[in-house]
Amino acid sequence: MPSMTYRGAGVDIAAGDALVERIRPLARATLRAGVMGGIGGFGALFDPRAAGFADPVLVATTDGVGTKLKLAIETGRHATVGIDLVAMCVNDLVVQGAEPLLFLDYFATGRLDVAQAEAVIGGIAEGCRRAGCALVGGETAEMPGMYGAGDYDLAGFAVGAAERGTLLPQGVAPGDTVLGLASDGVHSNGFSLVRRIVAESGLRWDDPAPFDATRRLGEALLAPTRLYVRPLLALHRAGLLRAAAHITGGGLPGNLPRVLPDGCIAVLDAARWPLPPVFAWLARAGGVAADEMLRVFNCGIGMALVVRDAAAATAALRSAGETVFPIGRIEAAPAGPAAVRIDLPDDWPA
Repeated sequence: MPSMTYRGAGVDIAAGDALVERIRPLARATLRAGVMGGIGGFGALFDPRAAGFADPVLVATTDGVGTKLKLAIETGRHATVGIDLVAMCVNDLVVQGAEPLLFLDYFATGRLDVAQAEAVIGGIAEGCRRAGCALVGGETAEMPGMYGAGDYDLAGFAVGAAERGTLLPQGVAPGDTVLGLASDGVHSNGFSLVRRIVAESGLRWDDPAPFDATRRLGEALLAPTRLYVRPLLALHRAGLLRAAAHITGGGLPGNLPRVLPDGCIAVLDAARWPLPPVFAWLARAGGVAADEMLRVFNCGIGMALVVRDAAAATAALRSAGETVFPIGRIEAAPAGPAAVRIDLPDDWPA
């Protein structure tokens, strides 16, 4: 009987080793104060005091990219889903008042394609660089029989810190203003519905996008999730931020109440911000009702902020490059769980 090998069973250890060597400089480029050692050990070490924290509270998040990965795989465009992965995790850290410190990834595939994996992890490193956190390690799992040819899956894990007593939300009260920060498109939620709408429309990924004639459909839909870390940290440290909600699955109705106290309602006016063309097209092409659009997609608002001094907060955010809309206010409500009411124009979505 011929000798069996791991490679013959579908796992190429040499390819994994080659990938580690390729990504080592990508990870090194994300190093920041507090990192102890580099990738390759059995665990990553980080010293919060060396990062400038006196009495830190650690905050941890984890997330994935969902079926947006299918679009990346089918189009062969792998360079930006890593940015999505980082953004989905670190945006959830910053809304709690925490600064992202370190990031780890999990990349799983049936057969390791080193070039494909390097492109994905290169995007992760770029996301970490933009967010100011270090890519300190991860896991590449080659699992024959678990995934179809060319398929892969991603998960991310982020750890951040905040000084004790500074965590958000804090002090939200009736009379506060709700600001919306513009999204960069669909971000990383709702792609099972997006993919079904595209399939039913008969469009191909390399067709011109019906909502943006300057780009191919696949390219336009793969626009990565916006990273809001740096401007929100600056706003928080200036004492101008009371609460923030990352608008992901569940949309504004599902996410904004998570940062409001009982007895409060956020009253939003959808006429106060423009609905990006991609969402108007999805609604028309899929016959998607307004309440379903708001529940599934960010509909143009990637982050909702609660502030008291709206003028100062808006000026600071705009100077940091954000597009800001005053989308609503916080009002008192009968005792009970926090809620959101969104007033829609008659022609929304248009």
